[in-house]
Amino acid sequence: MKPIYSALLLFSFVYFLTACKKDTTSSASSYTCASCKTTPDAVAANDASSKGVYKGVVIGSTGTIMFDVLNSSNTITATMVIDGITVVLTSDITWSSGVPYVAPFTGMLNGSPVTITFEVDQDGGNPSVTSSDIPGHPSAQFTLAKETSTALIESFEGTYSTTKPEKGTFNLLLSRKLLRFGGIDRKDGDTSIDHFDGSISSDGKLLENGTTYIGTLNGDAITGTFKDSNGITVTVSGKRTL
Repeated sequence: MKPIYSALLLFSFVYFLTACKKDTTSSASSYTCASCKTTPDAVAANDASSKGVYKGVVIGSTGTIMFDVLNSSNTITATMVIDGITVVLTSDITWSSGVPYVAPFTGMLNGSPVTITFEVDQDGGNPSVTSSDIPGHPSAQFTLAKETSTALIESFEGTYSTTKPEKGTFNLLLSRKLLRFGGIDRKDGDTSIDHFDGSISSDGKLLENGTTYIGTLNGDAITGTFKDSNGITVTVSGKRTL
């Protein structure tokens, strides 16, 4: 699965919930993630390199992940939090300049081995998880973005529900600096995912395709209610966790 990344952060979003209609009844509740960073972890020397920091969200069932490839030390590690359990992963694949970096990261979850293979272009573009083996999470899916020294990446975990009725997981990444967002959602009990992306207005509205309202960012919370092209009401809610 390809990552999300913008012109500066190399976001590559695909769309979901196309042709939705704005619903003026939506609002966002203020929330602050006390444990989340307010400035980038990434250092300037790695902004155009495969070294650095990559942050992402996981569906399977839900979580976040951060890869640290020689960002400010001589270590290559990753930290995944899935369903509230923290998994520390490491890789012994040597980094080389001028070539893509591809490496399996390994660790333990509840006494069982975990392997997640990470890949990124030589300039830090197209970060992705190409395969994963996570006990209890056989259909886990990831989406990633490279953080730069000037643009913090924030990870949000949440849910959606519809009047269809339907419920599922709704996780996304965003950059307030770049005014961009993107992420993944999955229906409960399903194994396939949808992708979505868009821009953030000056008053915190998340606009798919730059025009279609799907939620409001207020502090470290996102909430929204809107109608899709079939007239089905969709409600989303999420909080920042990384």
